[in-house]
Amino acid sequence: MVPSRHLPPLVRLSRSSSLWIGILCLLAALMLFAALVQPAFAQKRLTTAEAREHIGEVATVCGTVVSTRYAASTKGKPTFLNLDKPYPNQVFTIVIWGSDRDKFGRPEVEYSEKHICVTGRIAEYRGKPEIVADDPTRIINP
Repeated sequence: MVPSRHLPPLVRLSRSSSLWIGILCLLAALMLFAALVQPAFAQKRLTTAEAREHIGEVATVCGTVVSTRYAASTKGKPTFLNLDKPYPNQVFTIVIWGSDRDKFGRPEVEYSEKHICVTGRIAEYRGKPEIVADDPTRIINP
């Protein structure tokens, strides 16, 4: 065991020094948090035609709803909002599954012929880009 006379003295900080160190640590933590979280909130804004090049990415895609279909008798009861060109030549599709449909009211009526933007992860289904919207806050009317 080391004799106590060889131990370094304890550093005692005044209250004001402790406060400043605490503030600096808090600022450093906030800056680190902002650096890590900011990219998640920075969304790309794309046209429907550009979406095809961004499969797998989270982005905001904007276009005009030109055709809709509520497939009530199909598995999952999806609602399709086709942007910029009608089905079967749609450029981009927003899919709202039946389990989420009540949150949207009647989306095939509410969004018909409106210019809207949807935010989410772009997927591909049968060669066409799409985003599944599970909440109305994902769709905005800019």
